[in-house]
Amino acid sequence: MTVAADWLQLPSDHLFGVSNLPYGVFSPRDGEARVGCRVGDRVLDLGAAAEAAGMESALVWQTGTLNAFLAEGRSAWAAGRAWIVEMLTNDTRRGCVEPFLYDLDAVTLHLPFEVADYVDFYASEQHATNVGSIFRPDGDALTPNWKHLPIGYHGRAGTVVVSGTDIVRPTGQRKGPQDPAPVFGPSVRLDIEAELGFVVGDSTQVGTRVGVDQAEDHLFGMTLFNDWSARDIQAWEYVPLGPFLGKSFASSVGAWVVPMEALAAARVDLPGQDPQPLDYLRGSALFGLDISLEVAINGTVVSHPPYLDMYWSPTQMLAHLTVNGASLRPGDLFASGTISGHDKGERGSLLELTWAGQEPITLKDGTTRAFLEDGDTVTITGTAPGPHGTRIGLGEVTGTILPAR
Repeated sequence: MTVAADWLQLPSDHLFGVSNLPYGVFSPRDGEARVGCRVGDRVLDLGAAAEAAGMESALVWQTGTLNAFLAEGRSAWAAGRAWIVEMLTNDTRRGCVEPFLYDLDAVTLHLPFEVADYVDFYASEQHATNVGSIFRPDGDALTPNWKHLPIGYHGRAGTVVVSGTDIVRPTGQRKGPQDPAPVFGPSVRLDIEAELGFVVGDSTQVGTRVGVDQAEDHLFGMTLFNDWSARDIQAWEYVPLGPFLGKSFASSVGAWVVPMEALAAARVDLPGQDPQPLDYLRGSALFGLDISLEVAINGTVVSHPPYLDMYWSPTQMLAHLTVNGASLRPGDLFASGTISGHDKGERGSLLELTWAGQEPITLKDGTTRAFLEDGDTVTITGTAPGPHGTRIGLGEVTGTILPAR
């Protein structure tokens, strides 16, 4: 097990120990934004520490986003992580680290990377089955294509916001089953979607594609994700072209990006794919992740979605994303889609938890929710297995609903 230098006084079971080291972007009080990594309950200014140590690569961390580092590629990511671990586990490096550590409560966290493109998938069989059962009770829950390809939609990169950003209730057209004509106004069925987001690095050319076994060269890390959804706007608009304004008003990402290397102990086999997917979705680099999420509304825990049973591997999602020749850019983001388990308490959206509003949930203050109300705060947290039986933290993604404007 990798152990932090004694002077750091970091508990061996800390969720943000040296086996984790997620990246983020922060600014100290009256300071500019720069790249850091979380070490316990502090954040290390990587650019300043690297400069103090005489590292030529310090420049990629002396910026307000992770994008320059993302562009360096997998070998640079591995070398950078190895250097950070060395700095934090070698007592002789204290002088290059200690002056550049900031307490978390003394900094502001920012969007960790500039989102180049954003795609959201639909990779949970349990979620897709629940949604299909709600909207097609007399038909097949899964659409005919679902087990043949990772279904997704191309979202709006410019409305991806960092955890802690307030979410303004969206306004748009909606038409309920009993409405004679569509109406315009604030969404009345505002929902959450508990997901993981995968951050992409390096780049490819338009007209090329990335195979399953090459996908890991572009998978930099993972972050918590909440794809806020206006179900009433979505229901009226989505035929025939899919999600649009019901999704594009806001999506929240966590402030910390956990490197894929830190998730090695969380890797598991996929639950099994039947029928066997087409050749371009096969390979040796297929994996699932044993990640546990917790969803809370106003402090009441309402769900524990498990990523463990997700049907499609992140490498398959990336391979499918590029199979038509779509290029990759540093800062591309793709999300897993709502994570839901087999049990009711494992559903990752209010649509499922309340079965489209028919079975409202009760919060600890005695109030009930079918969908989100103004003033509600949603917080999603997560953990994953670490080395030697430990666990690592994924941070949180949180947002508070403001009234429509």
